[in-house]
Amino acid sequence: MSYLEHYGLDREPFSNAPDARFYYNSDLHSQALLRLMYAVDSNKGLAVLVGGVGTGKTTLARRMLDNLPEDRYESSLLVMVHSGITPEWILTRIALQLGVEEPAGDRLKLLKQLYTRLLEIEDEGRRAVVLIDEAQMLQSRELMEEFRGLLNLEIPGKKLLNIVFFGLTELEDCLALDEALAQRVAVKYHLKSMTVETTTSYIKHRLQVAGAREVLYDAEVIPLIHRYAGGVPRLINTISDNCLFEAYLRKMHKVDSRIAHSVAGDLGLLQHPLSELPQAILRDELSEIENMLDKLEQKQ
Repeated sequence: MSYLEHYGLDREPFSNAPDARFYYNSDLHSQALLRLMYAVDSNKGLAVLVGGVGTGKTTLARRMLDNLPEDRYESSLLVMVHSGITPEWILTRIALQLGVEEPAGDRLKLLKQLYTRLLEIEDEGRRAVVLIDEAQMLQSRELMEEFRGLLNLEIPGKKLLNIVFFGLTELEDCLALDEALAQRVAVKYHLKSMTVETTTSYIKHRLQVAGAREVLYDAEVIPLIHRYAGGVPRLINTISDNCLFEAYLRKMHKVDSRIAHSVAGDLGLLQHPLSELPQAILRDELSEIENMLDKLEQKQ
């Protein structure tokens, strides 16, 4: 019997691979998206979302892209995969994504092509939006200056291009490389970790989407997962998935606190002294120690 059959699931509930079906619109993500959409709809120019590793920035970027219908926006999402990106590459990619055919190799000619395309988008009654994920990779003053130049593409009283940066907190250092660009940030939102209540709703939501007919964790386990994960969605997924697999190997149909503690230890996430661990875990571990001592005494 497979892992999914064991629990009666249709699909894996806690994969970290992007999947729109599992998107959970928490208050945090809802507030972030609301502010970023406001920035775009109001033609603010530059908006920034920052957050820690695994807090859902990429998920939010993809969600925002899905919320920009083609009849109102010409939009694109660019992911910065390394820090060696050049201003020329950025400019060319943005031009291509926004519909410039055969971008020129000369920078000034390419800027003219892009400006012409932005005017076309404006004449169509739409807005041009570029989302930049992993924006903390933009680690040079030249890159920041390039984005400042792009934001200067406007007509009287109206900007022609909106840019949204998604990145780790190090993105603040990148913006500081060009003070003039940093001053143009019209909307900024810090994506924080989930609360225990949100974590509980998040886990239940993903289980439901996966086809679970019940919560597959004992009542005390989800607060444990939240604590070990620090409220970070990616870690919540990793711990939850490992817990289910471990319970499956033990032929159990629900995850208990002992499994959660064991998984957190294997993942190197145990950061709390024994005095802070749930009493159920302590009782189990003390019971194991007592049994070992009894066996040793019997051998003697």
